[in-house]
Amino acid sequence: MLYYLFEYLDKLNVPGAGMFIYISFRSAAAVITSLFISLMIGKRIILYLQRKQVGEVVRDLGLEGQYKKQGTPSMGGIIILASIVIPTLLFAKLDNIYVLLMLLTTIWLGLIGFLDDYIKIFRKNKEGLAGWFKIIGQVGLGLIVGLVLFFSNDVIIEEKVSVADLTAREKTELLDPSVPVSAQSEISMERKSTKTTIPFIKNNEFDYSWLVAFVDEDHRQFWTWLVFVLVVIFILTAVSNGANLTDGLDGLATGTSAIIGTALAILAYVSSNMIYADYLNIMFIPHSEELVIFASAFIGATIGFLWYNSFPAQVFMGDTGSLALGGIIAVFAIIIRKELLIPILCGIFLVENLSVVLQVAWFKRTKKKYGAGRRLFLMAPLHHHYQKKGYPEPKIVTRFWIVAIILAVISIVTLKIR
Repeated sequence: MLYYLFEYLDKLNVPGAGMFIYISFRSAAAVITSLFISLMIGKRIILYLQRKQVGEVVRDLGLEGQYKKQGTPSMGGIIILASIVIPTLLFAKLDNIYVLLMLLTTIWLGLIGFLDDYIKIFRKNKEGLAGWFKIIGQVGLGLIVGLVLFFSNDVIIEEKVSVADLTAREKTELLDPSVPVSAQSEISMERKSTKTTIPFIKNNEFDYSWLVAFVDEDHRQFWTWLVFVLVVIFILTAVSNGANLTDGLDGLATGTSAIIGTALAILAYVSSNMIYADYLNIMFIPHSEELVIFASAFIGATIGFLWYNSFPAQVFMGDTGSLALGGIIAVFAIIIRKELLIPILCGIFLVENLSVVLQVAWFKRTKKKYGAGRRLFLMAPLHHHYQKKGYPEPKIVTRFWIVAIILAVISIVTLKIR
């Protein structure tokens, strides 16, 4: 909202109003504002939750120090959501399709998580929201995001196209008439595309349409968008649930999300800058620079929340925060065409997810084979395995952060390692 005000003031030649044009200034303002909201307003929300006795109900898992968390305010994800949404509304262009998708993702998954926490805490139902309802919510959001990204004319990339592949009409419209056609081998043009980025590969582009290359051209678009939407749904569901599973120790999910968010902000910035995109030989995604402002608000919100969520935690984010954080990361990565980097960038979420899947699968298999189930880990998700081994909670969290930083660096380095 402030962007449009200062844009108007800049037209009136008001001194200093032009600063709001720059992504760097608005991103810095978003970080500062989100930090202020999470730190200042966050304290009041925590006190309110304490007065309303919105406390964590601890199950007996046999973990050291778990009962010390009994009664710690939950649903603190409200702080994160407010700290992301408000700065974005203030400093981003609200007619940008990517910003609108990120706001939709934040609010949509935040509401699903809020309902889950509300049922657990106020209705005293430990099961919370029915699992099928969560899945339907995630699938519904994935469907909307996938369809918008596939069909919206605002979602484009700029790529170099061989002049020989252009139609006669495109040659007339796009080629420089002052230069002979024979002297123009390729041009840059904005176009719809289902391409994405493959890490570590020299010609690092993958087109989802290749998966349905066997389909005749008349039906290929239908099958391409179907495949693309299914991929979006799978990624969104997997990452949001992975973040939810990771939120089991003080500061673990929050700190990991802040690290991932920082890497995504860097990737979004270079993808939205024509000079950097050309130098790094990556996709240039017009209008995606506004995502840097959203990412800045995301980073500020998670760091500010970490002030209260670090060991020993004064507040937990609950599903209100964890589902939203995972969904934001997933959709953000898909928008900037870096979703195939998620197994590396979100490696912590991945191993937490896999540890649960492997634990359950192995237990069921051994129970069927031997009559008694056996475990691969002392306890799943993985962070509880290390708790059972006697590692202090802060040490586990810090080491997971270090691994997350290493994975984030590797993800960024893939821009040059091909």
